[in-house]
Amino acid sequence: MTESASAPVVSVAGLTKHYGEVEALRGVTFDIAPGETFALLGPNGAGKSTTIEILEGFRDRTAGDATVLGTDPTHGGIDWKARLGIVLQSTGEPGNVTVHEQLSHFASFYPDPRNVDEVIRAVGLEEKAKTLIRSLSGGQRRRVDVALGVIGRPELLFLDEPTTGFDPEARHQFWDLIRSLQREGTTILLTTHYLDEAAQLSDRAAVIAGGRMVALGRIDGLGGDEARIPLVRWRDVDGPHEQRTETPAAFVADLVAASGGEPRDLEIVRPSLEDIYLELVQADEKERNSL
Repeated sequence: MTESASAPVVSVAGLTKHYGEVEALRGVTFDIAPGETFALLGPNGAGKSTTIEILEGFRDRTAGDATVLGTDPTHGGIDWKARLGIVLQSTGEPGNVTVHEQLSHFASFYPDPRNVDEVIRAVGLEEKAKTLIRSLSGGQRRRVDVALGVIGRPELLFLDEPTTGFDPEARHQFWDLIRSLQREGTTILLTTHYLDEAAQLSDRAAVIAGGRMVALGRIDGLGGDEARIPLVRWRDVDGPHEQRTETPAAFVADLVAASGGEPRDLEIVRPSLEDIYLELVQADEKERNSL
């Protein structure tokens, strides 16, 4: 039975995972709509990879509910797995075949694979197509991992730190590939430490810290409106000061008028996604340390 087109591709409610006394996930809840690119953000050890491994069916959950493409991933069979594309943080692909041979082999497993040469070009490996995988650099082997994940035109693509080891040009080529998948309607779950990558590719994001979700929303709305209010910083005889204001130019004009000149070290900071992310993570760490 095929799930409704309007039903979430991924649905997670109260997802919990314990490793002995360690609570790696604490009640994580989110949905991913068809065709959406959803980013999981968070520091190392926050629970991102554990979440993805549960949704891929590689790891059992301790509590909570999860469905992926209408199926509980704990019970997903071979037909269900064929609808997924998976790019893990690290893989152990054999090195005794060429890039083209490996991709052609994987393509043969799928009813409607992407063109092998197009995928090789999209991940920036045209000049290495006939090179044995064992002869590639670590970054180049990472590109092979990404190519294998997208070759089968998956309905749902898991990307766990996909561009680690990519140079800037290769990252932008990869982004173009992801945008082509988005246009085709592929749903994507992405984890990345590159916040510009999340901003470029994602519709919505969740921030996970300490195993729990500390923010969820559109990528341009994380942290709420208050987090995006500009910050004015300056220094005077009393020391450093800062003030959030929705009218920073007018505030600075008043400062200048009051002091008879431009204050020292004056700057206007308009918070970036990185600023907001760091504030969310640091606030969660401070809260946990105070318990």
